[in-house]
Amino acid sequence: MVRGAAEAATRQDGGLTEPTFRGILRTGLPGFLREGFLPVGAFYVGLRLGGLPVGIGASTAASVVVYLFERRAGRDALLVRLSLGFVLAQGAIGLASDSTTVYLAQPVLLTAAWGLAFVVSVLIGRPLAGALACAWYPFPRWIRETEPFKRVFGVESLVWGTYFFARSGIRLAALLYGSLESFLLIVFLTGTPAMLALMVWSIRYAMRGLAETDPAPPAALAA
Repeated sequence: MVRGAAEAATRQDGGLTEPTFRGILRTGLPGFLREGFLPVGAFYVGLRLGGLPVGIGASTAASVVVYLFERRAGRDALLVRLSLGFVLAQGAIGLASDSTTVYLAQPVLLTAAWGLAFVVSVLIGRPLAGALACAWYPFPRWIRETEPFKRVFGVESLVWGTYFFARSGIRLAALLYGSLESFLLIVFLTGTPAMLALMVWSIRYAMRGLAETDPAPPAALAA
């Protein structure tokens, strides 16, 4: 999903190189920070300078820039296009409603939907955290089908699902009962710092949980 990850983790003797915490974090962190900071910051600056339409336009423009950058970096086309599609739909609904609350409530509700998706993915045996982890490290298909992989990322999916549900609830309360500035502060606190901490835990937990997994494919698959 990420070209840099595939290049950083080259194959040796039919397997994958040993993943490192620093290498995995370096691969995925820049894109995460771009997506987390730029659109929200652009919206607030535009809102203060020219009102809601300018804020929505600035946020949408920033998201398009991130989209183009991520596409050039080789990220998964479907995931990036879905993200951009939501941003465009969010902007259109915000402009049509002429309401800052409606505009800002959409990603809050989407966050709850992500929480539900993480939990459901565990119930059907296809943990979403494992699918998204492939953007940080190129796990081959045969590893993704093993029980240790599903167990490790099943736990991570439940943790991330719980986090998204909590984040959605806290942000919705701040949006409905607080000021714009307090809402944006809550967005930041429940966003980047919390997700960075959770990502660090996720990487370390996955590396420990998959430490005993054979990095080479089974003989039947290698033949």
